[in-house]
Amino acid sequence: MRTAIPEKILKIIEDIDAQGNASLTRLTVLKKWFEAPGRLSAFGLWLARRAAGRKGKTKGAAGALLDETRALLGTSSTRESLFQQIDRAAAKNLHDRARDFHNEFQNQQWGRVRIIHCWPVLLVEQGLALHLGLKRHPGDGYKLAADWAQNYDSRHGNGLNGPSRGKLEELMRFMFAVEALEDEPK
Repeated sequence: MRTAIPEKILKIIEDIDAQGNASLTRLTVLKKWFEAPGRLSAFGLWLARRAAGRKGKTKGAAGALLDETRALLGTSSTRESLFQQIDRAAAKNLHDRARDFHNEFQNQQWGRVRIIHCWPVLLVEQGLALHLGLKRHPGDGYKLAADWAQNYDSRHGNGLNGPSRGKLEELMRFMFAVEALEDEPK
């Protein structure tokens, strides 16, 4: 079903072009979009593919987890792969191993903090959690999208700027593809 949410993402992109930065909270419009059945799961799978897509850039145990992700999920995000069924047991196993990879915590002044060694592995973990239904709230999808799209810039701090623009364009194309597939007769 066609929505106006992708156009709101386009407005964020225009604001990045005009002002150099946009607030991460502008992505809260995604919560409404994720309420439709199947979208949260499709987004989780799509984002896990995107996070694992940088072949050969990460070494060691993190690189091995990303290689496994590419082998399980594939590398292309075609229209047909958006609602693809994958081996749930293998995906759950991969999710658990990605979560365990970052199973290090440090006590800070304000509480326990999880130590993240490889951002793409964290995105794979969170994306698989959405796809598998371990996280079911539209707010979880928004948070993952914000984590993926954010960028630090010394002039603006953490937010949507510079490289975020390309990621938001990819997100908008994903949303259009999902909506188009939903409108096709079964």
